[in-house]
Amino acid sequence: MTTEQANIIFLHGNNGGKGDGGKASDYWFPYAKQEFENLGLQVTALDFPDPRIARMNIWLPFLKDACGANEYSILIGHSSGAIAAMRYAEKNKILGSVLVGAYYTDTGDAIERMSGYFDEEWDWSAIRKNQRWIIQFASVDDPFFSIEEPRLVSEKLQTQYCEYTERGHFFDETFPELVEAVRRKLA
Repeated sequence: MTTEQANIIFLHGNNGGKGDGGKASDYWFPYAKQEFENLGLQVTALDFPDPRIARMNIWLPFLKDACGANEYSILIGHSSGAIAAMRYAEKNKILGSVLVGAYYTDTGDAIERMSGYFDEEWDWSAIRKNQRWIIQFASVDDPFFSIEEPRLVSEKLQTQYCEYTERGHFFDETFPELVEAVRRKLA
């Protein structure tokens, strides 16, 4: 595989993007998109439809059809975008994924329950086998769920796990660690 074949696809979280089919511009996405393009990588950063609830039955087809996800794709998901990336990898081969602020339960939230991502058990083995690598970023002070959620995801998926103490839910404007981690995987 060559760098030219790799396609990075950003998946924003609930309430992310503008929901108008435009370019995703959440937090560190513009920074990372520019950095990846500077490395000569193809990047897709669209706003996903249904941004408030992020329903699985809308997002996964959009990921495949509108974003062009395939076996050369690197899915970079933030929050519920990370959940969508994991569910997509259960049934589809991809190159790799980066999970930022990932969890595995509906966290007791009604909107999360409505998304459909948590209606079935996770097929951890399939998620792991359908990609070459998984990088994960988590923070102990995430305000939306306990650190046990991403730690379990890491254990089940055997991710390259990066845990911080003061990054919250990763709402920063830059994310050099993410760019460097992906760059290393592609080197």
